[in-house]
Amino acid sequence: MVSITEGCVFVSKKRLIIGITGASGSCFGVYALRLLRELPEWETHLVMTRNAELTIKTELTEPVHYVTSLADYLHNEDDVSASISSGSFQAEGMLIAPCSMKTVSGIANGFSDNLLLRAADVTIKEHRPLVILPREAPMSTIHLRNLLTLAELGVTIFPPVPAFYHNPENIEDIVKHIIGRSLSYFNISNEGLYKSWQGVK
Repeated sequence: MVSITEGCVFVSKKRLIIGITGASGSCFGVYALRLLRELPEWETHLVMTRNAELTIKTELTEPVHYVTSLADYLHNEDDVSASISSGSFQAEGMLIAPCSMKTVSGIANGFSDNLLLRAADVTIKEHRPLVILPREAPMSTIHLRNLLTLAELGVTIFPPVPAFYHNPENIEDIVKHIIGRSLSYFNISNEGLYKSWQGVK
């Protein structure tokens, strides 16, 4: 992964930080990890909240340890001294899928009291792509104001709203389409993941 030449360190893989919160829709983060696992040029750094673990146990058939095994590196949400907490950690950006409104609020207000929030804060301050999949319905004025704050900071707000023009046959088709589009913001090849709009024929 790392080569050293004349005292300089070069990272040979592209790194993406994946955050999974306790909002409903843990399948989105898991699918992103599965996809990136198949791309040898990418390295994933996963940080999950404790509420995310509870949601995974509720929504998925796979156990939590299976989800964590998909990542190249797992970081504890309480370890605010972890590598991804620093701007000197070179990464292509961060994807939070799904993103709870609590997390949205924490990022929007600079309340970095855990590693997931700190990593998002660092991503913003280093002007790297941050893509969030906010999950809430309906949204209150508080939610909308916080999301507007993030949008004004350059964060990509990507609600996991299903599209139907590609005629999905099951839930996996919907998840695949959403994750394919959200990963495109990191210039990750998404060929075959989703069908782009071709117009009405």
